[in-house]
Amino acid sequence: MKMKIIGFLREYQFFFSIILTIIGFVILFLGVTGIWFKDIPEGFLNLNDDFLKWSFYLLVIGFIVFVSGVWYLYSFLKNRKFVLEELRTNKRSELLKRHGELKNTVKHLPSKYQKMLKEKEEELKIK
Repeated sequence: MKMKIIGFLREYQFFFSIILTIIGFVILFLGVTGIWFKDIPEGFLNLNDDFLKWSFYLLVIGFIVFVSGVWYLYSFLKNRKFVLEELRTNKRSELLKRHGELKNTVKHLPSKYQKMLKEKEEELKIK
């Protein structure tokens, strides 16, 4: 069951990282406005005073979720760029230099990139 969940999250990594970043930003925004600009949540967002008492916790949780989402998105885009640049080569020797690193990176990306690596290995006859 654990592997199914990890596989599902890995397949939709880009989507979930964007969603996590947006949710973190909204929670962070509510925390910041609740601490420093109390008139905005009370008047504009119609939030009561009980909710504003939790503003510091919202600020901390929002910051953690936002940073996690940005880091997750950055790592996905960095790994994707690395794999696509390395698979663009037609030289067997260049691919062999980074083959171990490529295999390790592809493990953390959706299955589409694993298939692309297998196709490139077959094309360049790498075992």
